[in-house]
Order: sequence, then C-alpha cells, then structure tokens
Amino acid sequence: MTMMRAMVMDRTNAPLVLRERPVPEPAAGQILIAVEACGVCRTDLHVVDGELPDPKLPIVPGHEIVGRVAGLGSGVRNFAVGARVGVPWLAEACGLCPYCRAGRENLCDTPVFTGYTRDGGYATHTLANARFAFAPPDNLDAAETAPLLCAGLIGWRSYRMAGQGEALGLYGFGAAAHILAQVAIWQGRRVFAFTRSGDTASQHFARALGAAWAGGSDEMPPEKLDAAIIFAPVGGLVPAALAAVKKGGRVVCGGIHMSDIPAFPYRELRSVANLTRRDAYEFLGIAPRPASRCG
Repeated sequence: MTMMRAMVMDRTNAPLVLRERPVPEPAAGQILIAVEACGVCRTDLHVVDGELPDPKLPIVPGHEIVGRVAGLGSGVRNFAVGARVGVPWLAEACGLCPYCRAGRENLCDTPVFTGYTRDGGYATHTLANARFAFAPPDNLDAAETAPLLCAGLIGWRSYRMAGQGEALGLYGFGAAAHILAQVAIWQGRRVFAFTRSGDTASQHFARALGAAWAGGSDEMPPEKLDAAIIFAPVGGLVPAALAAVKKGGRVVCGGIHMSDIPAFPYRELRSVANLTRRDAYEFLGIAPRPASRCG
C-alpha cells in the first residue's frame, strides 16, 4: 500500500498533527494530485481557530493547492496524468439548486469546500473534483502560483463587484490586496492602500507596487474613493470604508469571516460569498500579465 503524509486537524484550537495515511484512490470524476505547494490562507486560520462552524473532523486543511495530476478517476477528460493543476476553496457545487442553475454556484445550497468540508492540500497527495480544478499559469513556480488560487481569486471576484471606478481603496494589505493591487494598477486604476496604523513596512510595500497612496486604516485618503474592498476580517472597517467612498460608492467585504459590524449609515455594501469557476478562468487567464510587468 502506497502511503502519503498529511497534516491533520483533529479538533479546532489545537496544533495540526503529522500522520501517514494510504494514498486515496480517485473516484469517478476525481483526480489524484501530487501536491507541490499549498499556501496558508487567512481562512485556513479561521478553520483551525474554530471561527468557521462545523468543519469535517478530522480534516486536512489547505485550499491554495498547486501540483501535478498523479491519477485519474473514470470519466475525467479535462486533465491528463502529469498535467499541472490548481485547486481553490470551492471544491464542488451541486449544479442542481436554483443558484447553481443561475450561474451563481458560489451560493450553492450544498457546497463542498477544500480544506474545510473535504481534505485539502497540507499533504503530499489530495483528491479534487476535476470540474473544479484549473490549469494555472505556466510562467510561475508552484509557491508563487499557490496564492493565486484563493487570495488571487477572491481578490478578483471582489474587484469585479467593486465596479469600474478609477480610485480603489484596499483595506488590509495582505495576500489578496497585494495581488489585486498589481492587477488594478496594470489596468490603469489608482490604488489607495490601508494598513494597520503604524504598519510602515506594508505601506512601503504598497507604494513600491505602485499605489497612489498608503496609510493607516484610521486615516482618510487624500481623495474620495469610487469603491473600497475590505480584506481584513475586521467589522469596524466597514463604516470607515463607507466614509471614505464617494456618494453612491460601493464597499465590498472580501473575506469569508468578519468580526461584528457596528451600526452605520450605509451607501452600498456587498459581500463576496465564495467564488465561481468563471472567476477562476477569468483571473488565471490574466494573472501572468501584471506579474510579468511587476517581475
């Protein structure tokens, strides 16, 4: 029996445990992946810390997976053994509920999530539904590519929801924001980066990527914003972002988890609510271009 190694969460708020397990066999429609890299997403931390309810236990976390196809279940036609593959947060959607039939599979009534309700990528091997796996860019190595599978995808979906305005605020300048900033600047938009108060390193990083302004989240930008995206899981940033946008401006909450939002006079507030395969196809198609420009 061929064995694999996996980092397993037996219960929340506890360290992951390294275990050996048999390498799983792919079922119909599934692919077996030899994992090359798996990023650490803030959502993984929410899972491990018990801030997301009812994870499958035990669970192997990790949903920014890049690897090579090592085995095919019956009926798989879109990948061959040895092909490069990426796996995101949304592991599967039913395809039958009203949301799926309307092309809104991010709102599926019975979704499956990688590293939360299905074993993920903190392992040498993992399984994935071939219809919810993607061919990542060829010009980046596995470690560089892995964050695109969640930080990049959720950033892209948030970006599309933010609208077409030129002045874009990004609250929380971490994984998603720094990827999205490169896309937005490449497309000619002005990016305003908001960090923790006093985080001069992140502010310098934002300016080095081309941000028009960078400051603390307790500051107002030098001009009103057309839209703002909040990636930090801090509900208190919602009224701050709304105060920074123009009349009719839109604020998008880009995280899976957020602390309580205080009362506020609102303009327009939207939540990303996961992602769709369309998001992945669109973003992975353009991701190499701003990366090449900034590299």
